Amino acid sequence: MSLLRIFQDRKNAAQKLAMISLYDAPSAKIACESGADALLVGDSLGNVVLGFDSTIPVTMADMIRHTGAVARGAKSSSRPEVPVVADLPFGSYSDKKSAAKNGVALMQNGAHALKLEGGSTLSLRAVETLVQTGAPVMGHLGFTPQSSLQMNNIVQGRNCESAHRLLREAQSLEDAGCFAIVLEAVALETAAEISLELSIPTIGIGAGAACDGQVLVWHDLIGWSDHNFRFVKKYADAKSMLSQATQEFVRETQSGAFPSEENGWKRDA
Repeated sequence: MSLLRIFQDRKNAAQKLAMISLYDAPSAKIACESGADALLVGDSLGNVVLGFDSTIPVTMADMIRHTGAVARGAKSSSRPEVPVVADLPFGSYSDKKSAAKNGVALMQNGAHALKLEGGSTLSLRAVETLVQTGAPVMGHLGFTPQSSLQMNNIVQGRNCESAHRLLREAQSLEDAGCFAIVLEAVALETAAEISLELSIPTIGIGAGAACDGQVLVWHDLIGWSDHNFRFVKKYADAKSMLSQATQEFVRETQSGAFPSEENGWKRDA
């Protein structure tokens, strides 16, 4: 668990941790070399990369393939020590046997830790099972996309009852063995209270600056996606840059400007 010590060390030192959710080797290499503290292979790849309307269609095969890609990208970077956390997708930890089998598969394909959603009895049992197998586990509370069909609101913890429930669930996840917890779309005050009460770090996404770290989706932060989520800050306009480059290729191909002689080889005399 040495690579994951960075999570607890940052909380103990009151230093923020930056985690990026991404899905391929080239992006992972850039993120590592840009100073990211940790990488998350999120099941958000269903929405961001695979074109689904939710994370629910994402399979274990999808997660295994993309986890391996990210792990290889991180290893090929100048900072191969950056830890990779992988999501367990919908239905993959519905019982102890499934949790153990699928967790092992992700770890064997490059993950240094696993993440799962919710604070239900089922989730807690899965955490305990995975920890017993030797896999570090990160929790995920607040808005949990795999359970989105059961949620009436995106933002969680906006009233006392909901806030108390989230705190109880966070404490239960810590007791079950989680080394960190993602708080997604949680009211600022509630996230701050949870971060203060827990001895393990919280990683926020739409949960305010009081969390011990932050995570954003790669495609959102570089401006590649069309999402305009309130909690996202776009640090670049990658979509416009990629669009411009593609348009230039199309124009030059259609006009005959590309390829030129320098883009090919002449026959030997």
